[in-house]
Amino acid sequence: MIYLHEAQRTQRKQSARPIDEDRRSADRPAAAAQAAAPSRASARGLDWFVFFLADVQTGFGPFVAVYLTTQKWTQVEIGLVLSVSGLVALLGQMPGGAIVDWARSERLVAAVAVALIGASAVAFAAWPIFPAIMLAAILHAGSSCVLGPAIAAISLGLVGRSGIGHRLGRNARFASLGSGIAAAAMGTFGYLWSSRAVFLVTVVLALPTLLALWHIRDAEIDPEYAHGASHDDAARSRPSSIATLVGNRPLLLFASVLLLFHLANAAMLPLVGSFMTARSSSWAPALIAACMVIPQIVVAAISPWVGTQSHNWGRRPLLLIGIAALVMRGLLFAFVHDPRLLVAVQVLDGIAAAIFSVLVPLIVADVTFGTGHFNLAQGIVGTATGIGASVSTLLAGYLTDRYGSGTAFAALACVAVGALSLVWIAMPETRPPEAEVHEV
Repeated sequence: MIYLHEAQRTQRKQSARPIDEDRRSADRPAAAAQAAAPSRASARGLDWFVFFLADVQTGFGPFVAVYLTTQKWTQVEIGLVLSVSGLVALLGQMPGGAIVDWARSERLVAAVAVALIGASAVAFAAWPIFPAIMLAAILHAGSSCVLGPAIAAISLGLVGRSGIGHRLGRNARFASLGSGIAAAAMGTFGYLWSSRAVFLVTVVLALPTLLALWHIRDAEIDPEYAHGASHDDAARSRPSSIATLVGNRPLLLFASVLLLFHLANAAMLPLVGSFMTARSSSWAPALIAACMVIPQIVVAAISPWVGTQSHNWGRRPLLLIGIAALVMRGLLFAFVHDPRLLVAVQVLDGIAAAIFSVLVPLIVADVTFGTGHFNLAQGIVGTATGIGASVSTLLAGYLTDRYGSGTAFAALACVAVGALSLVWIAMPETRPPEAEVHEV
């Protein structure tokens, strides 16, 4: 179906093209200029869509376990729901990306996904029984699999390759602000009323999310750029199959880097939480909250700068800085025991998070340019990310129980060194030459 849709879209475009070659050449720069300079309404609409979507997604974080516990669910039932949800989120990465590549309108895909997440929140609040909650959790996880690729596709379709670094930096800033504000607001609502109120707030927030999405003008989203395709006639005459992604060495190398990065990263904050609770149980909740808030502040502060420097410096130096920050964080956690200093170390987490939130879709766009499968490729690296994060907590738990938290943190830092070495030795610079950035 993917090939059929692409053939139909190409046929429509070819039939709509003027026969006169000079006129066709004149049309392409106009399309590229439109992609590079979206209207203020579309740019602001994307800002607020990312912001409110982060708000909506925050409601399905740690609040799920808290809410189900208040509904007298057993830990086995809660664990089963969370495990199935996590498995769906992992297995749905590549199908989610393929759906966005196949879709005629990325906005429509995003709108349907947001609506389904809102429906999931209604089910959580209204029917806290096992079948309804399980279905709602699966629906939320599946819908979330298309939202990340959809946001990246809309961004790339709006600004093109020349502006995507800066745009992704703005996306990361607004997502970070949305997550931080929503976590504080939902925690307050849950404390003042009940944990059920968190999901009611999520339903309400779905409405401004859809409104912001509506302000993004569909006509300004270039369908070729949004799917990672090219406006070049020669490139379009050679249709790219999905199998080409399997032989895309830079993409597979980057997926391996992400697997190692998240294998080292995902378990660090839970381990810090356990350590802080053992050392100072009365201050642990406040310290853990600070450990979560500080990286969000750093991400909001420096993400646009990362987007700008990804164009000036290239992708590879920033990638090395982000992984080096993770290595330093793991080593400091292994040897620093003062809980207050551990909170300060979380600045490094913010640096790494800001860099990777911008570079992941940016590098995927670089290495898949011209294939038309940008969003499927995002699903591939998303799967690698999920595998690394899933194994991370299991590995860290085993090492902590057997050898202690210091050894666990040191081992995670060693895994991060492996990711750093892979980038240093094998990962190429993916920033396109200036001529390719402005290609029409």
